[in-house]
Amino acid sequence: MPDSTKILLSEADIPQAWYNIQPDLPGPLPPVIHPGTLQPIGPDDLAPLFPMALIAQEVSQERWIEIPEPVRDIYRLWRPTPLFRARRLERYLDTPAHLYYKYEGVSPAGSHKPNTAVAQAFYNKEEGVKALTTETGAGQWGSSLAMACNFFGLGCEVFMVKVSYEQKPYRRSMMQTWGATVYPSPSTQTQAGRRVLAEHPDSPGSLGIAISEAVEAAATSGGVKKYSLGSVLNHVLLHQTVIGQEVMKQMELAGEYPDILIGCVGGGSNFGGFTLPFVREKLVNGRPTRIIAVEPTAAPSLTKGKYVYDFGDTGKMTPLIKMYTLGSSFIPAPIHAGGLRYHGMAPIVCYLYDLGVIEAVAVPQNPVFEAAVTFARCEGIMPAPEPSHAIRVAIDEALKCKETGEKKVIVFHVCGHGHFDMAAYDAYFAGKLPDYEYPAEEVEKALADLPAVG
Repeated sequence: MPDSTKILLSEADIPQAWYNIQPDLPGPLPPVIHPGTLQPIGPDDLAPLFPMALIAQEVSQERWIEIPEPVRDIYRLWRPTPLFRARRLERYLDTPAHLYYKYEGVSPAGSHKPNTAVAQAFYNKEEGVKALTTETGAGQWGSSLAMACNFFGLGCEVFMVKVSYEQKPYRRSMMQTWGATVYPSPSTQTQAGRRVLAEHPDSPGSLGIAISEAVEAAATSGGVKKYSLGSVLNHVLLHQTVIGQEVMKQMELAGEYPDILIGCVGGGSNFGGFTLPFVREKLVNGRPTRIIAVEPTAAPSLTKGKYVYDFGDTGKMTPLIKMYTLGSSFIPAPIHAGGLRYHGMAPIVCYLYDLGVIEAVAVPQNPVFEAAVTFARCEGIMPAPEPSHAIRVAIDEALKCKETGEKKVIVFHVCGHGHFDMAAYDAYFAGKLPDYEYPAEEVEKALADLPAVG
């Protein structure tokens, strides 16, 4: 399909197995640490929160993990997803580069998140769990888990970051349509939420706070509920590798191979799923692809954070994870409309960044929305603010090719549509989005009370 604009696969091309990068890494990932004993955690430590199948996947050294047929059956509702050659954007930029984008906005929930939500709901149902609790920021994860729980007959309880709860009511409506109960976080439903409200009654919330609430709700349920996380953890990135596997097949059909791969990063799930099959080619077979993670200047965990052990939540209820972090007390600025608000990053992504296998860059939100509008006017798709970070850097790399005359193949990930993000677009058009850079002194302050881990 060298001349195609849309490169499609058939249902038979839906991957049969998820790709696990851990056996192909140069060394083992740093262990997850129990905050009380400061020893590596075991399955029993995680059992109150996750089903055993997911705990096993978290530490598995099997390169390929078979996708259960009930999960593949639901995947067929939207997978395989299309890969587009962005010809109109190429012409607009007048670049010799070839631009391709993988589009996950065709899922029922409008993003890549159902790839893991469906898998997690399946394994919890298999273990007899009755309901799942979770957090969500912009609502893409919460709506995806609500949909997945509905398919498997599970209850769903979502703690939604308060500023997003107020800014994105229609995401909340989606979750409720699929049967979920949604609380603005910090809420009065948990001790963690009540503590925050007592100190900061007007708190806009954060993913760290919402995680604390969701973890508490699961841990205190007597085993009726389990906790489900939409990013960061190894098994989440594992489930998302259906994306990158499809891209590899689609690029073969296009007769090209990426010189540059670009994805946005908040917690790391879409970026990991999109890039890890190509990371393997780089690590194992020496393919020289540049792999770029793009984050906002308002939450720059990779580019400004420290690679240390930290809690995954604000209430310090989770195990300690070695990651690039801004500190678990990090609260993103309410003026930041571009998403990607987490204080840390997936351990796999952090490990690869520390090794120099991948690159990272932080971009302000006005250039991000400028790129989103350019993309929408050229390609017709209204991207969510999060993948618009990747679009920004893809455009920048294409313009560099225009200057140098290089005909590079640039592939980027549009991991969701922006149909529920129009308030952010409105703010951009009205000139009300400031370019906010998280201050270095705030990073130092947030990192001051890191747990002491040798």
